[in-house]
Amino acid sequence: MDRETAAGDDQERGGRPEAGLGGPGGTDCSIVVPVGPGDEPRIAELAWLTEAALEAEVILSVTDLGRVPPGAPGRVVESGAGRAVQSNRGARAARGAWLWFMHVDSHPAAGALERVRALIGGGDALGYGWLRFREDGPWPVHLNAVGANLRSRVLGLPYGDQGLLLPHERFRALGGFREDIERGEDLDLVIRARRAGLPCRPIGCVVHTSARRYRQRGWLRTTAGHAASAARIAWRSWRERPYTR
Repeated sequence: MDRETAAGDDQERGGRPEAGLGGPGGTDCSIVVPVGPGDEPRIAELAWLTEAALEAEVILSVTDLGRVPPGAPGRVVESGAGRAVQSNRGARAARGAWLWFMHVDSHPAAGALERVRALIGGGDALGYGWLRFREDGPWPVHLNAVGANLRSRVLGLPYGDQGLLLPHERFRALGGFREDIERGEDLDLVIRARRAGLPCRPIGCVVHTSARRYRQRGWLRTTAGHAASAARIAWRSWRERPYTR
């Protein structure tokens, strides 16, 4: 599906806005949030997005417009299921010169948009936040956060739950997120962006994210699974030709 509606407006509008509009008539940054099937009610809990919508364009990419709660912030677009598919759909609808992808269970600390704009002013880059887990999972996840921040700083390999920020045109040139892999589309995009010469820089803000999956699946099992998946994706992404859709 490829329908679109403004949040809080029952009238649906067809078509796709032209992507990559910045400057007059556009905006400097669009926040794109893919909302997975069944997660639509959580939109009502995203108070930070309501505040962010006053300063930046907010795009919620959902799989069922009928499940979106009233008063959802920003604009809502309908998409096929899958984080990569929904993120790409949201990016196509976005008018911002830069795209900031945030997971539905992640939120940046106060003042993050000021730091985002500071990074934008410094030229093309791939930005990310410092990861911090909420207290909704086992305590060892805080070690995971330390490891993620070291990996991002030393190797330049942040993950999607840290909030990936990059120029809209560079995202389009990379072909967007790969839709042909089951998981790890965020790391794959980062590796391809780095290979294309995009420097990796910290935004300078903390991004809080949920640790509930570690609680549900077990810390050791989840950590080991992420490490194995990351190794496979990194090896394949470094070896493959540039991705095009």
